[in-house]
Amino acid sequence: MTRNLIVIGAGMASGRMLEHLFETQPGEWNVTLFNAEPRGNYNRLMLSPVLSGDKTYAEIVTHDDDWYAARSVTCRFGEKVQRIDRERRVVIGERGELAYDRLVMATGSNPFMIPLPGHDLHGVIPYRDLDDTERMMGLAKKPGAKAVVIGGGLLGLEAAAGMAARGVDVTVIHVMGHLMERQLDEAAGYLLKKALEAKGITVLTSANSSEIIGTDGHVSGLRLDDGRVIACDLLVMAVGIRPNVALAKEAGLAVGRGIHVDDAMITSDPNILAIGECVEHQGAVFGLVAPLYDQAKVAADTLGDTPASFAPKEVATKLKVTGCDLFSAGDFADADGREDIIFRDPARGIYKRLVLEGQRLIGAVMYGDTGDGAWFHGLIKDRTDISDMRDTLIFGPAFQGGAQADPLAAVAALPADAEICGCNGICKSRIVDAIQGGARTLTDVRAQTKASASCGTCTGLVEQVMAMTLGDSFEIETVKPMCSCTSLTHMDVRRLIKSRELKSMAAVMQECGWKTSCGCASCRPALNYYLLCDWPGEYRDDDQSRFVNERMHSNIQKDGTYSVVPRMWGGITTADELRAIADAADKYQVQTVKVTGGQRIDLLGVKKQDLPDIWADLNAAGMVSGQAYAKGLRTVKTCVGTDHCRFGTQDSTGLGIRLEKALWGAWTPAKVKMAVSGCPRNCAESTCKDVGVICVDSGYILHIGGAAGLHIQGTVIMCTVKTEDEVMEYCAAVIQLYREEAAYLERMYKWLDNVGLDHIVERVVTDGDSRKALAERFHFAQQFMQQDPWAERTKASYRELYSPLADLTMEAAE
Repeated sequence: MTRNLIVIGAGMASGRMLEHLFETQPGEWNVTLFNAEPRGNYNRLMLSPVLSGDKTYAEIVTHDDDWYAARSVTCRFGEKVQRIDRERRVVIGERGELAYDRLVMATGSNPFMIPLPGHDLHGVIPYRDLDDTERMMGLAKKPGAKAVVIGGGLLGLEAAAGMAARGVDVTVIHVMGHLMERQLDEAAGYLLKKALEAKGITVLTSANSSEIIGTDGHVSGLRLDDGRVIACDLLVMAVGIRPNVALAKEAGLAVGRGIHVDDAMITSDPNILAIGECVEHQGAVFGLVAPLYDQAKVAADTLGDTPASFAPKEVATKLKVTGCDLFSAGDFADADGREDIIFRDPARGIYKRLVLEGQRLIGAVMYGDTGDGAWFHGLIKDRTDISDMRDTLIFGPAFQGGAQADPLAAVAALPADAEICGCNGICKSRIVDAIQGGARTLTDVRAQTKASASCGTCTGLVEQVMAMTLGDSFEIETVKPMCSCTSLTHMDVRRLIKSRELKSMAAVMQECGWKTSCGCASCRPALNYYLLCDWPGEYRDDDQSRFVNERMHSNIQKDGTYSVVPRMWGGITTADELRAIADAADKYQVQTVKVTGGQRIDLLGVKKQDLPDIWADLNAAGMVSGQAYAKGLRTVKTCVGTDHCRFGTQDSTGLGIRLEKALWGAWTPAKVKMAVSGCPRNCAESTCKDVGVICVDSGYILHIGGAAGLHIQGTVIMCTVKTEDEVMEYCAAVIQLYREEAAYLERMYKWLDNVGLDHIVERVVTDGDSRKALAERFHFAQQFMQQDPWAERTKASYRELYSPLADLTMEAAE
């Protein structure tokens, strides 16, 4: 006897289930298929080619009218199911009710729409079905059309790429630091961003949307939380999906994030099954097509009373976004006990990262060359012991086994015409010829071939070719690199950041061939500083790449408390400021109040959770962070000068205050201390500061390169100037030159030793155009740097960073 089967939802999961059902149980079921869309099953994965114009809708239809007719499926397309009566086993649609013996719910998911102000304007759409695709295709007919896509996941990027291919000006807004963060790490995300930008798509990461703007009820732009407004005629939200459980919930089925099902895809009602994006199985929901097709087969078997069980499998993701090859599998998050194997080819835009835990491969991320993805996925899935192929694992299956276990086997296997140095187009045979012709060092090879003489990212590969050719006689030249993540020096990296316009850490690491996926505690703070210095207003400071004192904006003490040092301009304070400091000391039970050598007052012993409140109180009194923790300007020490001293020749106090107010907030390679002395008696100790000014009758003598810490260093005289304005310009210029040329953590006196006084005098004193340009760059950067971090971190959004994770005292008492 034929039984009645009702299926709600004509998507890819239910379509595959019907195929299995009709193959294994022909004539067993009288099938009725409801679908809210006015059409049957089509391949939603292929909507992107339809959008870009590479395919038509007809080409992506999976089941056409003839297919349904041949199997006697009653199609109720364009009709929404209003209710399920489980007692009567009846489905109530908009055009009447229908009884069932078994019911399969394949209601899919709903796109999540961020409830921003203006989200209900006309022209704000999701990217979910053919209707949405047709809206985007229609936009391309409008000359000069602009679109904004919120969401840098696969769906959002497909929407952006499709519209861009049709000539639409597209901007992608993504709240996270890199694209497709669930599938890709930062390095691969950078390469994807670079490729999209090369196709004319504007990509803004770490960008938070605040409001959708409209004109006459239609979207006209998106405002970001930093005030920028991106104009658009259409706004597409592609920020995720949520299982569509409303109908199941109203029917009284067990529902969590999705409709609860057991291994046989049966819901809490034995007569109702569920499959696809709407289900939740053992706490997991599913969005990729492979597990949905597995569910479809299990459901078909269950309907035929054949024992079947759904078991989620390890899924690899091979993705294609606008011609970019991407692959990810397993777990590639950072964690203790894990190791990375990294391969980068900056010239060809290739990045591969393998994540190992012990002798097992647990994760893989690849961009640009994904041909070995299936093999790596198999190693992950099978938990293969990779100890015997560890050294050559990154090169894939072609280099495994036998003599090729030698790490140099991969280099030896490269053909003679394989390009080694992409910058200069130098192939392997050219390097080998140079070595056989007498080149014995890397310097020799560079001189004869130019290999690794430009960006230097191929240095390791060149050295491998040398080791292969020279054997035991090869010795690596000892050049101290920036850190173990790279063979490049600090100066190499600084030069490349500027010359190649690298504006993110991921860009630097990929284009400079970093050996790790995301750097280390040595290089990340340095890169953060270099990028901040070279691209003010474009690069955003990465707080997590700073040392703890800079992250906390206070100096941590040996007992875990912090010191708070408000700025006192030129060492001058007022009665009101002193009262505010005294009040704060009482209110927050400050352990010690100390006058510092930099003419400030230090509040020592402040609890971490009290930091935002004490900062707020000091801010209210008009005081800002003294940045006593910073790789930046700490203080400008002054004497009283002509205000009170009978020996004073100039207004040293006023000049010191003017200097500090102009220069504070500027991040520098290492700490900078300054002083202004009102006469040659030098009461402010200007001759042991990074920059010192000594006032004389005829003007001002400018000193640089002093230190009074672990290393005692006297200053050298840079020049003498006549006016305060010249002091301001020369000081800004020399600090900017130091900012641009010194290595991270290199004090000014060490930089002076490296470059020489003559170089500094030439750039700052002799060449007036150079000096003015340096000063202008300094002051341009200051508009972004001079922001009090205390004031920012008293806001509610930051306060939780300073709150304790638990009150251990209370827990112990209980």
